[in-house]
Order: sequence, then C-alpha cells, then structure tokens
Amino acid sequence: MFPQIEALGVVIAQGGGGDITLPRLLVLLAIGFVVLLLLIFLFLFSKYFKLWLRAFVTRARISPLTLVFMSLRKVNPNVIVDAKISAVQAAIPEISTAALEAHYLAGGNVQRVTRALIAASRARIDLDWDTAAAIDLAGRNVLEAVQTSVDPKVIDCPDPRRGRTTLDGVARDGIQLKARARVTVRTNLSQLVGGATEDTVIARVGEGIVSAIGSSENHKVVLANPALIAQAVLRKSLDSQTAYEIVSIDIADIDVGDNVGARLQADQAEADMRVARALAEQRRAEAVAREQEMRALTQENQAKVVLAESEIPKAMAEAFQEGQLRVQTANGHPG
Repeated sequence: MFPQIEALGVVIAQGGGGDITLPRLLVLLAIGFVVLLLLIFLFLFSKYFKLWLRAFVTRARISPLTLVFMSLRKVNPNVIVDAKISAVQAAIPEISTAALEAHYLAGGNVQRVTRALIAASRARIDLDWDTAAAIDLAGRNVLEAVQTSVDPKVIDCPDPRRGRTTLDGVARDGIQLKARARVTVRTNLSQLVGGATEDTVIARVGEGIVSAIGSSENHKVVLANPALIAQAVLRKSLDSQTAYEIVSIDIADIDVGDNVGARLQADQAEADMRVARALAEQRRAEAVAREQEMRALTQENQAKVVLAESEIPKAMAEAFQEGQLRVQTANGHPG
C-alpha cells in the first residue's frame, strides 16, 4: 500500500540487523513528530514563562497554551496579562480573556478600558465591560469620562478659543449686558455613546443666558441678582440628549454694554427724518411742477386773449361792409 515506506523499512531493517519493522518505524515517526511539537511548544512557552508565572501567582487564570495562541493570533500577551491582572487585583467582576483579546483585535485600548472599570468600581459607578468597550471603540476616552464623573470639570461659556469672550444680551429696557459663565458638568455614562458633545452644551447654555437676559424687564434686576439667569437656564434641562449632566451654572462676570434701545430710537428718528425730508422734497417738486403748469396755462390763456382781440378789427370791418355798423355824428344822426 505504501511502497516507499516499505522500501525504507527494508533498507533500515537490513542496515540495523533486521530489528526494525514497518509498524515500529511509524511509531518512531509519530514519536519524533510529537517530540518536535513539544520542543516548539517548550521554546514558545519559555518565551512567555515569566508572563505565565505572573498570571499564575496573581490568579489571572491564563493557561500557557492561551499565551502561545495569542502570539499566533498577533495579540500582545503582555497587554492582555497586565489588563487581566489589574482587573483581578482590583476585584473587578471576571472579564474573560477572549473579551480582552477581541477588544484588542478590534483596535481598542485594553489597558485604558480596564483602568476605567477600576476607577468606576472604586467610585461606585455602574459600568460594565461591554459599555466601556463600546465607548472606547466609539472614539471617546472612557477613562477621562469616568474621571469627569467623579471629579466634574468646568467649561467656560462662551469658549474663548472660538474668538468670543462674552455673551451679549439685551434686556427689555434696551440696555445691553455682557456676561461670562462657568458651567460645571460631569459625564453621563449612559448617554456617552451617541450623546451630544461639549460644544453642544456650550451653545445651549449660551443661548439660554441670552434668552434669560432678553426676558428681563430691567437690566438693573439682572445686575442685582445674576443668579436669576442661572436658575432660568437650569430649568430648561439643557443637558438632555448630551454626554454630560449640568451640575451648576455660575455667572462669572456681567458688565453693562451699549444702550441699544437709545441707539435704535436714534436710528429710527434719523430714518423718520430722512423719510420726512424725502416727502417734503417730493411735495416741493410737485409744487414747482404745478407752478410751471399754471404758468404754461396762463401763457396759453394770454395767447387766446390776444387771438380773440385780433378778431375784433376784422369783425368791425365786416360789419361796416355789410352796413350793420354806422358812425353817429355829434347831433345823433348817422353819418
């Protein structure tokens, strides 16, 4: 059935005094193959022995075969072992090695996610591995998000990096107020994936402050109690559908700007004066045009009078010729 193997067996048997048969040759080949595999495994295991020993003494429960297979799957065993040791030592609910490898292969930061879970556990924040991994893969810094949940951060409104330094609103009495606010926020982990970013919070707070100033009856009321603006803005729930929860809004500074109402009234008066001048000029032009029309009509009537006067001699001549007109003498007799 296997002529090459049989021939090899015959040659070996002849060279070795006829003691080795074909079944024994197959057994030797199998043993040699197993020994070769063991040597390869021992070589690879010796490379990760210290790593496995660390995992063993820290109860991370990572087998030698798993470490070898990680290298074959192009996974860095050091990252996985370090992350699992950190999780075990911090008493984090068990995270499977397969989950750590899957997150690593997906391009996630295993160490950062593990540190975020440890920080959340210490702060008694409800955060599981799947949520943290999803946040990390979405491009958000999950560790920073957890830290912001524990230690809220302060956001300047408006953001001076965008070129504006104040929020300008006009009260109902026409006085402009320039305000700056500081917004204290903490991360809302449940809405971190898909929630609006910090820029949205700044825009909403800025709009709310300008609206609150505009709804004030008098600018003096706002100057006397700036907290009214913050309270009005907080009641609007501006942090809905965002990745942050607004803790407080503090008016850092508020100054009086221009008298916009007076300026608008002056502009309106100037516009009204220009309209009145335009109407007066229109009426003057109409009067001049009417005067010219009257003069033309007078000249026309004068021409008609002259024309009529020129008909009188002609009529008198015709009357004389027809005998209808006679001259009377001094004694009253016709001449």
